[in-house]
Amino acid sequence: MPGFEFFGEEERKEVNDVLQTGILMRYGFDGPRKGIWKSKELEAALCKRLDCRYAQLTSSGTSALTTALAALGIGAGDEVIMPSFTFVASFEAVLSVGAIPVIVDVNESLTIDPESIRNAITDSTKCIMPVHMCGSMADLDAILTICREHDLLLLEDACQSIGASYKGKFLGTIGNAGTLSFDFVKTITCAEGGAVLTNDKTIYTHCDGYSDHGHDHEGRDRGAELHPFIGYNYRISELHAAVGLAQFRKLDTFLAIQKKNHQFLKDTLSRIPGVSFRQIPDPAGDSHTFLSWLLPTAELTRAVIAEMKSRNTLAGNFYWFEHNWHYIRKWDHLKKVETLNRLTDVQTRALKKLQLQDFSQSDAIMSRCISTAIGLSWTEEQLREKADGLAEAIKKVFSNASPQAHYSNQANPA
Repeated sequence: MPGFEFFGEEERKEVNDVLQTGILMRYGFDGPRKGIWKSKELEAALCKRLDCRYAQLTSSGTSALTTALAALGIGAGDEVIMPSFTFVASFEAVLSVGAIPVIVDVNESLTIDPESIRNAITDSTKCIMPVHMCGSMADLDAILTICREHDLLLLEDACQSIGASYKGKFLGTIGNAGTLSFDFVKTITCAEGGAVLTNDKTIYTHCDGYSDHGHDHEGRDRGAELHPFIGYNYRISELHAAVGLAQFRKLDTFLAIQKKNHQFLKDTLSRIPGVSFRQIPDPAGDSHTFLSWLLPTAELTRAVIAEMKSRNTLAGNFYWFEHNWHYIRKWDHLKKVETLNRLTDVQTRALKKLQLQDFSQSDAIMSRCISTAIGLSWTEEQLREKADGLAEAIKKVFSNASPQAHYSNQANPA
């Protein structure tokens, strides 16, 4: 990852098809577009490749989440359970429809912990939203069981895991709905874009209208279309869809390269005593966009980060525990309700409670975790250099650490 590493003539060809017609909007202008419908073509390709009945493109992964939530009927006062490790877009989308993000711990899969879900369910819970972070999946069997027991909706945030699967089914197609992101640093990029996946016709129809001001898209006269419900403008453009179409045709190539590079790095690090790896509920379904590895303690992990920084090899390695955008520890704007528009009183009270919530289980994992992004364009020499550089940094820190350092701070990483 990401797909922009393999940007080339295929993308230019699809974009030029659109530019030659001058019709950049995905709807209407049937005659002048001369049969060029890149958005429709990409939606059909998504359905075919991911074995899903319906796909609705949107302007971003965030708008895809917002559209899916609205289409599922989630709104004011409804609680959506989500993990402490995700991108901020996950809770932004929940807040945007008037709902309440209920944030719970992750486990060593780096995804939502099913037992934490059970402990968070209330009479207001409407939906569980696992986030398939860094290319791999949550424990969907356990989560589906909880959904059935409590009659809850399942919305998969698969924005970081296109092409990954769980027991033979692609992520994003297993729940009531799922979302993908095609932003600039995703495996498949449109520059900006997203999609909602579903096998439910009603949900799809609602997504189709909601993302285009409520248009019902019936007939051939856009101005005469009806608006059975209020919607918003979350449309993708034909230019963005054109780029995504060319990129999507390369998905299998991308996944194969990622798997090879991921395995090489993992083989190298696995030879170092004390290095472990994230738990993957279905290893065969991993999309291998990141290699996420854990060290014995937070102290050693911080020391390895510092060592990589001193060697100028930190680029492409992420210590999420200190990251501003992906882990609740640094989400002060959420916990302090720092918004431009006033939220509901119910939302405000719920968010302020996050300041007091115990996330020690997540801290003990995330404080020991480093994720290495897997490059698509690495040469064999660069791959070996990456692997050797990581191994050398870890070994140096381990050799200089006291024996006690290998066992301290796991329970209290802060």
